[in-house]
Amino acid sequence: MRELLRSNYHGVTLFVLVLAVGLVDPNFWNLSSLLILLGDIVPLFIMALGLTFAIYIGGIDLSAQSMANMITVIASLYLASLGFLIVPFCILVGAALGAASGVITTRFLVPSFISTLAIGGVCYSLAQWLSGNRALYMNAEKRDALFGWMLSSSGIVPNILFVGAVVFFLALIIERKTVLGRKLKAVGAADLAAAASGMKVARVKVLAFALSGAMAALAGVIFSIKLSGGAPSIANGFLLPAIVAVLVGGTPLTGGVGGVVNTLVGTAIVAVIRASMLYLEVDATHQQMVFGLILIVAIVFTIDRSKLTIVK
Repeated sequence: MRELLRSNYHGVTLFVLVLAVGLVDPNFWNLSSLLILLGDIVPLFIMALGLTFAIYIGGIDLSAQSMANMITVIASLYLASLGFLIVPFCILVGAALGAASGVITTRFLVPSFISTLAIGGVCYSLAQWLSGNRALYMNAEKRDALFGWMLSSSGIVPNILFVGAVVFFLALIIERKTVLGRKLKAVGAADLAAAASGMKVARVKVLAFALSGAMAALAGVIFSIKLSGGAPSIANGFLLPAIVAVLVGGTPLTGGVGGVVNTLVGTAIVAVIRASMLYLEVDATHQQMVFGLILIVAIVFTIDRSKLTIVK
């Protein structure tokens, strides 16, 4: 029983949290309320899915939040002229900048937290320049014509949940049914052994960061559609919960285990924690502190210390 609980701690954690919040307010258990809660967190979920690939290989992507901010600006500016093509365009921009982080990390041996932080700075500066450092509004007529369906519901199910489901299954296919997915696992488990077997480890890492950038960009597009606009700081506060979602789901910073299914559970845990803080009237300025503490605990309990020869 102890081993069963230990191997499924993230599922048990989610169950306990849902039970606890429901006891505080039974309305929380209402199915329509839960679906709305999950719909609100879809952009963060998609960002967390992208971060999963970067963390899965033992890296980290600190540019995701700034990437999403920049993409909200780009989507707001160019939706009217590009139409639906704004979605693949933004995804390609995110993938290119994510790949740039990977190249800096692998070719110049710069730690991923530095390379992605630098790319995040580039994204932030571009967002400020493109927007004139102000909030922008999207062409409402074009947004409603192309993406209005995303903001409505099918019965009690918000349509945005279907978007999240499609992205999740695509990520799951990449992880479990493709050669790249198997290589990502091998690199995360032991990159030196993977390199010794002839695998092009640098290429795999670049692709992992490209996936992370692409999904951060998609999260930015969806966020801008939801809010009908964008700004250089509109998605601030997303990065820490997204990393927490990956780690509490069971994908450690040392990589090699976990994956997108774990991130699905981890994101649900984050959603319940956010809801509980609203019910308990935790001030918004203190919520990041709570997620910071949860992040520390998640790292302590998930990190594989056998892969750490030295801690600096």
